[in-house]
Amino acid sequence: MELIQNTPDLSAYLAADEAIDHHHPVVRQTASRLADGATHSYDYARLAFEFVRDEIPHSLDTGDPRQTWRASDVIERRTGICCAKAHALAALLRAEGIPTALCRQKFEVVHGLVAVRFDGAWHRQDPRGGEPGERAAFRLDGEQPAFVPDTGAGERDCPELYATPHPAILAALRGAPDVPSLWRSCPAAL
Repeated sequence: MELIQNTPDLSAYLAADEAIDHHHPVVRQTASRLADGATHSYDYARLAFEFVRDEIPHSLDTGDPRQTWRASDVIERRTGICCAKAHALAALLRAEGIPTALCRQKFEVVHGLVAVRFDGAWHRQDPRGGEPGERAAFRLDGEQPAFVPDTGAGERDCPELYATPHPAILAALRGAPDVPSLWRSCPAAL
């Protein structure tokens, strides 16, 4: 699948915004700690991915009702749904100067991922986690997402890469008082 930048200016994929608040002290401290264990930017990106995948559980997996959407809150509270975890990973990567886009898959609801830019190409990554034996992995030689769409059932990968969260996703995340409410209002399509 060819990935399509929604915004042609690559610097947009390094910017901070309300959800990807990579200038926040919690994000900066976490990025600094992760960077201490990295020898180069690819190594850092893998460490940041594994941190978000493994250290920030998906809210539905743990039954945590707390709703997060801003990267700093996801990192600080250590909980979030897929789109919120994507915001956290994007913030950690952008904090270290790695262009990062937000992207999606379409299942019963929209599933949030990121794409990182290395060696002149975009590579999708899924910080969701997945089930044991089906864990998402950080790869530049293909993809290993948590879930593979069943095209026969209407599920699909979406090729668009966004510099900022989609307004409908952001509205659902910000407007839900808790995860059960969010699950009922999560967009099915954009």
